[in-house]
Amino acid sequence: MAEKRDYYEVLGVPRDADAATIKKAYRTLAKKYHPDLNPGNKEAEDKFKEASEAYAVLSDPDKRAKYDQFGSAAFDGAAGGGAGGFDFSQMGDIFGDIFNDTDIFSNLFGGGSRRGSSSGNTATRGQDVRLSVHITFQESFTGTTKNVEAMVREECPDCHGTGAKPGTQPETCPRCGGRGRIVYTQRSIMGMIQNVTDCPDCHGTGKIVRDKCPKCYGTGYISRKKTLQVRIPAGIDNGQFVRLSGEGEPGKNGGPRGDILVQVIVDESREFTRDGYDLYTTNPIPYATAVLGGPIIVNTVDGQVEYEVKPGTEPGTRVRLRGKGMPSIRNSAMRGDQYMTLTIEVPKRLSSEAKEALMEYDRLQSGKERTFKKRGFFGNK
Repeated sequence: MAEKRDYYEVLGVPRDADAATIKKAYRTLAKKYHPDLNPGNKEAEDKFKEASEAYAVLSDPDKRAKYDQFGSAAFDGAAGGGAGGFDFSQMGDIFGDIFNDTDIFSNLFGGGSRRGSSSGNTATRGQDVRLSVHITFQESFTGTTKNVEAMVREECPDCHGTGAKPGTQPETCPRCGGRGRIVYTQRSIMGMIQNVTDCPDCHGTGKIVRDKCPKCYGTGYISRKKTLQVRIPAGIDNGQFVRLSGEGEPGKNGGPRGDILVQVIVDESREFTRDGYDLYTTNPIPYATAVLGGPIIVNTVDGQVEYEVKPGTEPGTRVRLRGKGMPSIRNSAMRGDQYMTLTIEVPKRLSSEAKEALMEYDRLQSGKERTFKKRGFFGNK
């Protein structure tokens, strides 16, 4: 088995760090490597587990004292099946103390002595609901309002969320005494260790429903489709989210509802390419304008504007239109820029007068007479 890194080194704190410093260091690492923010990233998940294990030890005065004396060997063989024998069964409480997010943590370290959130009958925030909505590129510039439909759970109108048949009430769970948790003790090389888990009879609610409500089947909730209005701010980019606070799934035991997260899908533009708040376009200009200079009409997200081409402009020249990009979603007064790449239009057909003029220009430039076949380069007689 590979030797574990020093816990102080993992968190990046000195050995005499106080509890606040250790907690702050762990919070930073946990946010950085959280699996929800790094989906499918095994390396990030391993670092997240490593930091959590280090914090579980160093945040506990007794465990920290043992670690300072014996190192990680003090915990080898401990119950729970965590990394390297470490017991992750209590990490739900630790992570909840840091981020109030025990469900995510417990799901990650499933298989220890704790199942689910192990939150007992304490208040727990409801889950978020994810939706998506399509808008046009122009709507992403101006901002817009859209209606979305979501299926969410609402309190059952018959049992008012208790799950019990009308006229009856849930009973206090006799196994856990209404606490929602049970404690069991097991022996390890460190002595007797107490583990806490959700009560298997009431599933952590502290209540037993004998006669279930026929409308919600004892769940206390019914699913309902509702239509919500989403205000999409100007400048939003493809894939970004708009949050509808408190419109998600209901919480447990009086906890707040989750949110609805609406992902905005922006249709591609045929004319503009977006990079951050900047826009990029390709604008063809007549050959004569490139040589002599002059005004051209340019399309922007605001509408058409006039731009003065400099004489002698070469193909591929990029020019900048300040403040003609997308607005910032945080401050609509701030905008990106529009960058135009100028290309030269080569006419495929010329009138006889234009052809003669071009031949005269060529003679003046080269000093040579140029003759053309009856059906020449430009395809006309």
